[in-house]
Amino acid sequence: MDFSAALPTFVITLREGVEAALVVGIVLACLGKANQSRLNRWVYSGIGAGLGASLAVGLLLSWGFEQIHQLDSQWEALLEPSLKVLLCGVAIAMLSWMLIWMTRQARSLKGEIQGSVDQMLDQGDAGNAAGWGIFSLIFIAVLREGFETVVFILANLQRGTAATLGALAGLVGATVIGIALFKFGVRINLKRFFQVMGLLLLLIVAGLVTSLIKNVDGAAIALQQQGIINLCWSKTSCAMGPLLWDTSAVMPDKQFPGLIFKTLLGYRDHLYGLQAAGYFTFIATVGSLYFRSLGGGNSTKPSVPANSTAET
Repeated sequence: MDFSAALPTFVITLREGVEAALVVGIVLACLGKANQSRLNRWVYSGIGAGLGASLAVGLLLSWGFEQIHQLDSQWEALLEPSLKVLLCGVAIAMLSWMLIWMTRQARSLKGEIQGSVDQMLDQGDAGNAAGWGIFSLIFIAVLREGFETVVFILANLQRGTAATLGALAGLVGATVIGIALFKFGVRINLKRFFQVMGLLLLLIVAGLVTSLIKNVDGAAIALQQQGIINLCWSKTSCAMGPLLWDTSAVMPDKQFPGLIFKTLLGYRDHLYGLQAAGYFTFIATVGSLYFRSLGGGNSTKPSVPANSTAET
């Protein structure tokens, strides 16, 4: 089994899962401090519902791809890359936004969540209002991270066993980190963790930009084959521009180690002009925003409850 497909899903799921685990841990700590641990069941219900909804989204989108594969070949050649363009665009936008947002809002995360929980508890027990409020908070946090992961996986069509194992490993890792922080008070340098994971995420999403451009090209080629447009540079490139390099004989991106570089860094053994421009433009724009947010005085480590001893 080729485990290279597991690497990006592991990185994405681990980082997004840790963010969700921090929200869950902060809520549980707030409930314990307020002597309202009886509401913990709403937290666990929110986790289960969020994971279930994320899985349902993944199954629905997978079913959509399967339906496309059953269409006539000319429609499949057009609709599949078009759907992948949509998924790639959504994944790039969401992951980029979360990367920058999490960095900028990290320091105030605990205060915002604690304020929300306190406000819910002040509502009293009538109609389980507090419980439903906590359930909604957890559900949205878990679903948001799960949805981002699902869209990323499907945007790359990484639906095999390796990708699934990578996602499960990331989920387990995030759970272990959350338990270590809030249950056992283990010291973890979350600031460094989010910096390293953020850099990896930046490179992975930049690679997703090259995939988006390739899928746009696939849709353009399908349109040309149907006689709708005729704007292609060559028989192998419509929307990607001229070929810049062909390193398939030296380091093919479907074999080790090229496959690892493709997975984590966005390497392609056939790189076209627009792909290179898109890759470096993304790094220059989103990367500059991310690194400025690191140096802007906000910690990349979300503040955790006082009973946790995570390193700063």
